[in-house]
Amino acid sequence: MEEISSNFIHEKIDRDLETGVFNHVQTRFPPEPNGYLHIGHAKAVCIDFGAAEKYKGECNLRFDDTNPTKEDVEYVDAIKEDIKWLGFSWGKICYASDYFDDIYECAVKLIKKGKAYVDDLSAEQIREYRGTLTEPGKNSPHRDRSIEENLELFEKMRRGEFANGEKVLRAKIDMASPNLNMRDPVIYRILHEAHHRTGDKWCIYPMYDFTHPISDTLEGVTHSLCSLEFEDHRPLYDWVLRELDFPQPSQQTEFARLNLNYTLTSKRKCLRLVQDGVVSGWNDPRMSTLCGMRRRGYPAAAIRDFCERIGVAKANSVVDFALLEACVRENLNANAPRAMAVLRPIKLVIDNYPEGQTEELDVEVNPEDESMGTRKVEFSRELYIEREDFMEDAPKKYFRLTIGREVRLKSAYYVTCVSVDKDADGNVTCVHCTYDPVTRGGQSPDGRKVKGTIHWVSAAHAVDAEVRLYDRLFNVENPSDESKVGDFKENLNPNSEEVLTGCKLESNLAGAKTGDTFQFLRLGYFCVDTDSRSGKLIFNRTVALKDSWAKVNK
Repeated sequence: MEEISSNFIHEKIDRDLETGVFNHVQTRFPPEPNGYLHIGHAKAVCIDFGAAEKYKGECNLRFDDTNPTKEDVEYVDAIKEDIKWLGFSWGKICYASDYFDDIYECAVKLIKKGKAYVDDLSAEQIREYRGTLTEPGKNSPHRDRSIEENLELFEKMRRGEFANGEKVLRAKIDMASPNLNMRDPVIYRILHEAHHRTGDKWCIYPMYDFTHPISDTLEGVTHSLCSLEFEDHRPLYDWVLRELDFPQPSQQTEFARLNLNYTLTSKRKCLRLVQDGVVSGWNDPRMSTLCGMRRRGYPAAAIRDFCERIGVAKANSVVDFALLEACVRENLNANAPRAMAVLRPIKLVIDNYPEGQTEELDVEVNPEDESMGTRKVEFSRELYIEREDFMEDAPKKYFRLTIGREVRLKSAYYVTCVSVDKDADGNVTCVHCTYDPVTRGGQSPDGRKVKGTIHWVSAAHAVDAEVRLYDRLFNVENPSDESKVGDFKENLNPNSEEVLTGCKLESNLAGAKTGDTFQFLRLGYFCVDTDSRSGKLIFNRTVALKDSWAKVNK
């Protein structure tokens, strides 16, 4: 696979360093602690922390905690864990709330310069006065209040003398600007809510567009890297820093956000999935959250690789989910130990194999990495095989087990099916075979070939497990596009989860721990789930061996 685009951000940083605009690199990752990080955030994390790493600089983790009604320490802790899991370290942890006093003083400075005013218009009236893309806005009737009156009103706002929504502080810029963000944006609002860090100290809170440039500059951020939706906000970012006379202010640069098909990243809609019980929680293995992907078994290195391969672009586009899965497969193919597991078992008995005998076969742990060595796998007279690996009335091109046909038991022997046992309803309950003792290891001395190879597990040594087969949560490419596909919940994939009990695993998996990943031969890549307990192994399918959606969507 090839990289899709070059990194124009690094090219810009190179120019800034070469021309002396900056002599070092300081970035920041500024999530709002009102939800869990998802795959889209992973791209921003890789860009922000990756730039700092490349240029031997520093990246701060800064929580944009300016909206106390939606924020929680739970999300702060989860974000920290996700960033560490992705493999990055921050320079320091900051909070927008660290700067509330400074931001307040900046607002006072703008009022004193005649660049901000207290407005009594409601939120709905402000929207009406703002105008449209084709029509200029009109000035608020309170725009020309005196500096003294604005200072007094803003102080009363701070003291809590007004109710929520009764007044706001707006920047005084240009109501005729072609950029709607420059039409006297609100920079402070009243919110009588306790803050998770500052308690009841404040009842007014700064807006993100005002907080962002000030926080960046106070932290010494050189390159403020944002997703593309903030491009139209950059003139406001620059205006704030210019009017506040900050020396050598930070520079904002925008990149296209990650849009992934068959995926939902809207926090509001993801919350609905959780609240409505569609998924088990934010870390459900079908969710696009990083904690969900981690639980499903996606390696952090594969996600970093994926972000590197899609590159950093200036225009929005949609990336195929298959590329992410391909990165996961490639990583696990190289690193995951192999194991044999039978998910839908049927008994196989080798009639001519000595009763009570057990052999230990030496089998490669991972053929892609010889340094991982070999493992011992027990072989005995009674085995389990996949039910779909036997067919009584097989079509011509069916090369697995059927009466009279010889197949290879992976790494063991050639066996030939001779008969079956059935229950009263005619269902096959047991397959009987004979084996050729000279084919130990899966090779025939006389050079005869067999077309079918199947996996197996020794019945006497098998470990019981539950296996959860996961697939994409949605069956349409853009579940968020309600104009075309209706309510996003109408487009759920009914086959996104299948729970199998009574699965049989080779004995080497008995001690598998939460997060351990394996390739189950012929079946896919699997990970031990967080629900797994001693005596009750639970595995999640991370990804199938091949892209099962490729044919379906051709």
